[in-house]
Amino acid sequence: MNTKASPVTANPWETLRRFTDARIALGRAGVSLPTAAHLAFQLAHAQARDAVLVALDVPSLRQSLSAVSGKQPCLSLHSAAADRTVYLQRPDLGRRLDEASRKTLQELKATGPEAGARPFDVAFVVVDGLSALAIMQHAAPFLGVLQRRMAAENWSVAPVCIASQGRVAIGDEVGELLGARAVVVLIGERPGLSSPDSMGLYLTWMPRAGLRDDSRNCISNVRPAGLRYEDAAYKLHYLLAQAHKRQLSGVGLKDETLAAPQLQAAMSKNFLLDHSPTLGVSGVSGVSGVSGASGPQA
Repeated sequence: MNTKASPVTANPWETLRRFTDARIALGRAGVSLPTAAHLAFQLAHAQARDAVLVALDVPSLRQSLSAVSGKQPCLSLHSAAADRTVYLQRPDLGRRLDEASRKTLQELKATGPEAGARPFDVAFVVVDGLSALAIMQHAAPFLGVLQRRMAAENWSVAPVCIASQGRVAIGDEVGELLGARAVVVLIGERPGLSSPDSMGLYLTWMPRAGLRDDSRNCISNVRPAGLRYEDAAYKLHYLLAQAHKRQLSGVGLKDETLAAPQLQAAMSKNFLLDHSPTLGVSGVSGVSGVSGASGPQA
């Protein structure tokens, strides 16, 4: 019988690992990380790199979005960044449309509804950002949940747009050219070493090219292992309704959904957070997921 002791010295915080994906209480082997923890870190780093570099499968995404949007068409657009290399080196080009995409939207608006300069209540722009993986996995199912929540209300929704090689601010130009009073950007967030598939949502009232980051509201870490689709849809629906009511977004629009019983129940599961009613949520990004600024993806 082999009675040889394990070379790994356990960490007394090990029981806390069940509450988080963060790398805590990994133990040690001598003065180094255990081999298993080191290999897991290398795997997570490779997954994060892949999430940044992998190309968005636009045809497959269009099919998924069409399945949840019914008769609503999907438009394929592209930023002014010609390819992934340029996109990563020139963030400014990722914030603007290329000429062909701009012309497509201008022609669509010219033949679209005539009910004022802003005929649509909201436009959804799906952007690969820094994780096409997040968009492929979460954009369609999240929009399905959100649309079921909005179905009982009379929202005028613009055609869904898919923007490749885009940054958050590309939604402002898309929303302006479509004629939308509000735009929601669904974008792949910068991958972390435990979250290569995190999706962010950015809401802007009266979008137009050149707006600053403080004009947007952010709901981040949307994924089953982070902020669930149902909870993110509840928050976004609330912010959309309040944006139309108050005609603003960004730092002037606060998230007050934490008072909702269903979100209180979900949040109470995390013993590391203070969930008192006085806690300000509007400046938090991550678990609660809401911010009045640019959040983790610019």
